[in-house]
Amino acid sequence: MVLIFIAMTIFLPPLIQTTVSPGLKFHNTIFLSEISNQQRVTETEQLKKNITLLINKFAHFTPRSNYLIVNSAKNEFFIYRGKNMIYHGMCSTGSFILLKNGDEQQWLFKTPRGEFQIKSKTRFPVWKKPDWAFIEEGLPVPPANHSSRYEYGVLGEYALSLGDGYLIHGTLYQRFMGLPVTHGCIRLNDKDLEFVYNSLSTGSKVYIY
Repeated sequence: MVLIFIAMTIFLPPLIQTTVSPGLKFHNTIFLSEISNQQRVTETEQLKKNITLLINKFAHFTPRSNYLIVNSAKNEFFIYRGKNMIYHGMCSTGSFILLKNGDEQQWLFKTPRGEFQIKSKTRFPVWKKPDWAFIEEGLPVPPANHSSRYEYGVLGEYALSLGDGYLIHGTLYQRFMGLPVTHGCIRLNDKDLEFVYNSLSTGSKVYIY
């Protein structure tokens, strides 16, 4: 009898467990499935909240007044007012040509990328030629304020400064619109330049990419 009792004590729990276990597993599976579905719903709701937050942040950083976007890869520009595009045209940007003056100086003619603003606006601008303009033409570099540095009529009727010597201006070579041919400035044809000049104010944002 003792041996039978011991045997029942040893082997009965596994038998009972074996009998009950499938049901418990079934209910546990349903319970875990419900938890998994609830987690998915929670994660989806959180994702929607994050998207809404990002949209609101984007709207906050979008200027409400007119601003300029320049695609320097495709050489085209856009004027936006808030989220609405109000004008589109072709432009010319940096050629990425490297000019060297011996081992002492070199210039890479590229249009800078990033966020800028209009520093100033000028009607009938005069171009003060930098050193590289003379070196490019194979001419000796004159003193800083020599009269040969000043050229009239080559920048068009309007110019908008982005700072550091970079301008949005016109050109005598309007047939090159859409091509990367400049020394870093953004060139526009006469019609587009006038629209941009009248649409943007000092302080207006300019985004170049």
